[in-house]
Order: sequence, then C-alpha cells, then structure tokens
Amino acid sequence: MGTAGNLPSDLTGFVGRGDELIELSRLLAHSRLATVTGPGGVGKSRLALRAAGRVQDRFAHGVWSVELSGLRDAELLDQTVADALRLPDHTTRDQRRALAGHLADREMLLVLDGFDRLHEACAELVGELLRRAPGLRVLAAGRRPLGITGERLLPLSPLPSADAVRLFTDRAAGVLPGFAVAADEEGLVSELCARLDGLPLALELAAVRLRALSVEQVLERLDDRFRLLTGGDPTAPERHRTLRTAIGWSHELCTPPERLLWARLSVFAGPFDLDAVEYVCTGADLAEEGVVETVEALVAQSVLIRERGADGQVRYRMLESVREYGAVWLAAIGDELRVRRRHRDWYLGLATWCELDWFSPRQAEVAARVAADLPNLRLALDFSLDGTEGEPPDDPAVGQYLAATLWFCWVGCGRLAEGRHWLERALDACETASEARAKAMWVYGYVALLQGDSSAAFEVLQECRQEAQATGNATAEAYAVHRLGCLALVSDDMARAERFIGDALLRYRGIGELNSNVLMGQVELAMAVAFQGNLDHAVRLAEDVREICRDHGERWALAYALYVLAYAAWLAGEPERARRLAEESLAIDHAFHDLVGSVLALELLALVTEAEGAPHEAAVLQGAAARLWESVGLRLFGSRHFNAPHTVCEKRVRATLGDGPYAAALLEGGRLGFDEAVGRALNRPRARGRTRGGSGEGGPAARTQRPAASGEATG
Repeated sequence: MGTAGNLPSDLTGFVGRGDELIELSRLLAHSRLATVTGPGGVGKSRLALRAAGRVQDRFAHGVWSVELSGLRDAELLDQTVADALRLPDHTTRDQRRALAGHLADREMLLVLDGFDRLHEACAELVGELLRRAPGLRVLAAGRRPLGITGERLLPLSPLPSADAVRLFTDRAAGVLPGFAVAADEEGLVSELCARLDGLPLALELAAVRLRALSVEQVLERLDDRFRLLTGGDPTAPERHRTLRTAIGWSHELCTPPERLLWARLSVFAGPFDLDAVEYVCTGADLAEEGVVETVEALVAQSVLIRERGADGQVRYRMLESVREYGAVWLAAIGDELRVRRRHRDWYLGLATWCELDWFSPRQAEVAARVAADLPNLRLALDFSLDGTEGEPPDDPAVGQYLAATLWFCWVGCGRLAEGRHWLERALDACETASEARAKAMWVYGYVALLQGDSSAAFEVLQECRQEAQATGNATAEAYAVHRLGCLALVSDDMARAERFIGDALLRYRGIGELNSNVLMGQVELAMAVAFQGNLDHAVRLAEDVREICRDHGERWALAYALYVLAYAAWLAGEPERARRLAEESLAIDHAFHDLVGSVLALELLALVTEAEGAPHEAAVLQGAAARLWESVGLRLFGSRHFNAPHTVCEKRVRATLGDGPYAAALLEGGRLGFDEAVGRALNRPRARGRTRGGSGEGGPAARTQRPAASGEATG
C-alpha cells in the first residue's frame, strides 16, 4: 500500500484527541472531503496531520500535505499545490488542468492546512479536483468549512480538562527537564488550564513561562493580563478572544526589544535565517549586535520556532496566529512600510547574489537556498510590484529586476509556470524602457519558448531587441538575439538558429559575458549544427562547454552538454558511452528539478534501452516521458529534429512488441511520477551482449553524412 507523501514528522508528543482521531478516520472512510474546523490555536493542524498519518496505508499513491497559511496570492494556489505534490508544470495550459490530469488515476489523500486566507479559491480548487479525480480524498483544516457539497465536518473543541493538564505538563517537562506537578500544585495547574480554556497554543505559551516563574506566579500574572488585555471585537467568538489574550499575555511578558523584534519579524513569510533578521529588523531601538540574543529569547518563549532546513541551515518561523499578532503591533507603531522595504531589499540582494553564484561550484547550494526562501522572495516580488495597502510600489522597475534576476530559479530549477506569472506582472507594472524591463523581456521570452508558446516568445524578444538597439543596451541585445536563435532551434529553422546563436556568442565575447546562459548558448549552437549533420563540430562545441563547466564548477549547463555528447556517442555506434553520458545528464537535471533537460535525457535513454534488447522497458520510459512532456509544454517542442529519436524508438518497439503491448507499456510509464521515472531510468541493470548501433538498423552512423531529416536519431 501507499507510503509515498510528504507528511512532516511529529516533533513533540501528541496528547489526547483519541475520539476525534477515530471520528476523523471514519469520515475519511465514508466521505471524499472531511474538514476539521475550529478557532486558531485549537490544534486543527496537528489533528489533521496525525489522522492523515494513521490512514496513509489506505492510499496507493500516498498522503500529501500542503501548507497554505502563508500564501496570499490566489493565482499561486494551484502552483503551490503542484509544488507540494512535486508536480512542476511549465506549460501555458491551465495549472488546474495539469493538477487534475496528474490526480485523475491516483488514489491519494491531500491535506490542505490553513486555507482561510484563500477560502473561496481553495473551495473552487477542491471542488474541481474532486470531480475530476475519483481516487482523490481531501482532508482540510481551517477556521470555517469549505462549503462544498458532500463535505463532512469535524468541529474541534478545546481539550477536556484532563488532556489539557497532560498537555501542559508534557510541554512544561520539555522546557524544564524532570518537571512534575507536585501534589500541592495540582489544583493550580487545573485552574490554569481551565482559565486558558484548554487551547493547546495557549497552554504551550503558558508552559514556557515556567522557565522563570512558578505555576502559582503564572496563574497570578495570567489573571492580571486577562483583565488588562481582554477586549477586541466583542462579536468575535469567546475562544478567539481567549487565544488573543493568551498571545497578548506572552507579548506583555516580553521585554521591549523582544516585542519590537516580534513585530518586525511579522513581515516574513515562511522560514527565514538569522542574517535576514539582522538586516531587516534592525533600526531604532534595536541594534544589530542585540539581535541574536533577542532571537534566542523569542525561541525560548516559543514565539519563534527553530528548525533545520533541507539544506542543513538553521532557520526560524512563526506560527501564523503569532505572526498576525505581531503584524497588528507593527502597523500600530507605524513601522510597517520601512520594514517591508528592508525585507524587499534583503531578498533583492539575495537574488542578485544567487544569480552570480549560479555560475560557480555553489550552484546546488543556490538551488537549495532559493527553494527555502521562495515564500519570502514571493513576498518581496509582491511588494515590489504592488506596494502595500494604501501605498503604491516605490519603483516597479525594482520588481522587474527581481523577477528577471530569478531566471535561474524559473528555468534552471523547474518553475517555468510561476516565473511566467511574475514576469507578466512585472512587464505589466511599467512600460518605461529600462535595463530592468529589457532583462525581464528576454527572460520572459526564454520562459515562453521553453513552454512552447512561440508567438509570445517571438513578440517579446523582438521588442526587447528593438528597445535594446534604441537605448544602446548591448547586453540585452545579445540576450534577445540569443533567445531568438533558441526559438529558431525549437522551430526547426536550424540555419537561422546557427546564425543567431553564433552572433549572440560573438556579442557575449565582445562585452566580456561568461555565465551559464553563455554556455547554454554554445550547447544550443552544438544542437543546431548537429541537426544539420555536422556532428564533429557539435562534439567540439559540447566538449569545450564541458571543460569550462568543470573549471567553474557549473553543473546545470553541463547536463545539456552531456546530452549532446550522449547523442553523438549513440550516432557513432557507442551505446554504452551514450547511456553513461545520458544517465549523468539525467541525474544532474533531476537534482535541479529541470524538467526540460530531464525529459530530453529520458527520450534518449529509451532509445538506448530498446537497442539493448529491452523493448518493453523502452516503451515504459517513453510513456513516462510523454506524461512529463505534458508538464513542460509542447511535446519535444513540436520539432521533427528533437522528435527523431522518439520516432525511431517507437518504430522499433512497435515492430517488436506489436501495437497492443506497446500501448500498454506506454500506459504503465504514464503512471510513473517524475521521481519514479528517473529512478527507473537510472537503476536499469546494464545490458550484456550485442547492442545495436545508433544509426539505421544495423551499424554506426556516418558522422557527417546523415542529417536529422533522414528520420533516424541524431544529436
């Protein structure tokens, strides 16, 4: 049964809720949508994730959790769900359709947590996915129901007295090892838990105070703070006011610097690191040298949560209700606009640094860093392009620069669809000619052509070229010419591609430009000359790129150079070398989550696999590649040259298996996810015995005599 998914591990013990877990399990067995509702801090998220973990064996394709509390832009809802499912979609097609297509034949549980900000958009998404994916079930957690027909609800109440005491005692032992409730304190603890209405978040905040206070002192101070901090919206539910009071009480017990930092930290979304805090949050009444100590104090009081990211770096985050409380205070002291500008400037600098370091041995580190900081980069983009409530953006060109500078994230790290979203917004924000706008134009054109949207790519690249010529922007003109050459490459106009890309490479050399884009230009030139039959020249170009990549520690462009060399090896009748090079290319592309490079390598490996005497496995890889192409855009760019190896492989496999078995193998491959398909391609046992050559049905290719138009596989 299913073990796939991304459920987080529990970091603390789970107390109580036995009846609720049983009921939620029952609801999931009899309904396709179950929603846990209740006030903030009551434990909806923990219960939903715990229940999901208990039923994950029911779902062949696993349980997948999507955290939505930090998302503000409804247009990114589908993309966020796709990212959580590890389903990148680069196409211009509706992301909703891509999600529905992915889920259509899967048995899966989707856990949506914190959807309240995007209630209407989330309800619409869930309703459509449930209609189009019969094997899908959804477990949601929010402050109110989604309101969809067939939804079953589990309203979550505060913990009963006994469980509240158990939770408080457990968390107190976490901050005071060996803590136990003394006989003369049992009544005090029960009273404290009752006064906090059994709300888990309030209980955890109270437990932290035991570092400095006794249970009796906590209760006394709580009594004072309740009288001081009650109020707010009198029409709000009592438990909302109680939670607000509990957080407010914790806020009042902070020192002035801690309160100030709490407020300023509210501008972050998702996790953030200490360097970002030191830059963004310093200012009047909070010097940089005091930040570390203040962060440590907020961690000790559970205002901040310390965690180690996938890249091994320590980061911090805030619970959403705690962050919202800080945001109210930030607005009240009139410091929001200044701190948001500093937040934008920090992530603008981060993006600039990452772009430079992309062309270095730290490329993998950059990819991991951008993935970890993506929520804050999105927030910076949003502020740069839209400003904040009541305040327009300072300069939309800053947003254009940020969206364009992240090209390596959109293209190299498999986020074409999101990149196009931000680039469109950036170009719409300001039409005044500038270096930032010119860069945004050529990056937009690059993204669009990779998605198969040739008309949009041509239009914006032509505009970029003309504007660059008019303003004397030699760099933007070189990039526009380069990407126009790429457009010709995927459009099967190889002579034009060779001319334009060659021109761009000369321009790059003239202005002293050397980076991953320049190396990709040389790889693309190698493809253009190979498709015209000049394999020797193509190999020399690709080998040159490989050497430069090794000198600079570059891996992303290296993967594409290896792909060209693998093609050339196949055509030279060296299938073992072709496999080795193609597998290395695929492994690198997969690590960067570059779907375009990955599916190109998969198509080539399918051809090699067929020649090794495994036609069924070759067809499975073709089926996997076909499904992944749906997430990229137009399959094989609609190019007869890029399509040639697929055509040859299909012809051979059909002849061996027959149409029926071939179609069945394609369906088998089409059910594989990205990671599964790559794993299957890379873990195939090496073939023994004779392997067919790469060109024609019998032997090695004539290396300079057979263009791709012949219908055989070429580089």
